[in-house]
Amino acid sequence: MRAALVGYSSSEEEEEEEGGRQQGGGARASPRASPRASTARPRLPVPECVLDMFREQEEEERGAEDSSKHGGRVRSFPHERGNWATYVYMPYKVQEEFLELLDLLVSHARTYVSSLTAMEEFHISLSQSVVLRYHWINPFVQSLKERLASFDRFFCVANQMKVYTNQNKTRTFIGLEVSAGHFQLLELVSEVDKVMEEFDLPTFYKDPSFHISLAWCVGDLTGSLEGQCLQELQDIVDRFEDSALILRVQWEQIR
Repeated sequence: MRAALVGYSSSEEEEEEEGGRQQGGGARASPRASPRASTARPRLPVPECVLDMFREQEEEERGAEDSSKHGGRVRSFPHERGNWATYVYMPYKVQEEFLELLDLLVSHARTYVSSLTAMEEFHISLSQSVVLRYHWINPFVQSLKERLASFDRFFCVANQMKVYTNQNKTRTFIGLEVSAGHFQLLELVSEVDKVMEEFDLPTFYKDPSFHISLAWCVGDLTGSLEGQCLQELQDIVDRFEDSALILRVQWEQIR
């Protein structure tokens, strides 16, 4: 029996916003009311703890644009209140053996680029990073569910070392490229792209190289990581015990 891809979810818990407007309609003040009743009262001072809340929020928004607080990473689009950056992906739940392989690869790559930082979570992307308005989130997720509900779970193999950069060339990555399962991933992306078009958002790259990112560094350092370094990393993958097993991944969830 075939098992469907299940577990669609958003990456963050969605918060319900509550509020309301008070409308007019109360009784009119009596013209015989005492003049003292209409005298403006002095405003109470805003508690310092409340002011601190707004100061902290302003600091957080300024910090969101400060690359020094994010390992030197540069945002691809500006932070704006009410916007939610998101992307569609399939998470990879790693095994202990995978982490051992990761440690070998990153340690060796650091002999060429010392600033490499190992990823903490692993996935294959099915979309670019896009910006959603808050009120788009639920219909966006619902549309994805409807388009992807009929897909079955499947395996793919990610065992080819490759070097990548982001579009702005501000970060470089080493990753494991998919060598089997490419067709199924293209079918998923085709449906995700249709959802993006519904919301007038950018679709995925043409001729994508599906991969699991392993480590990253600031700047375009492809020249240092490609060539001999890349070949040595591939040799580590090929010689690693049980690499054929741990790099054969069953995808069960879309987020």
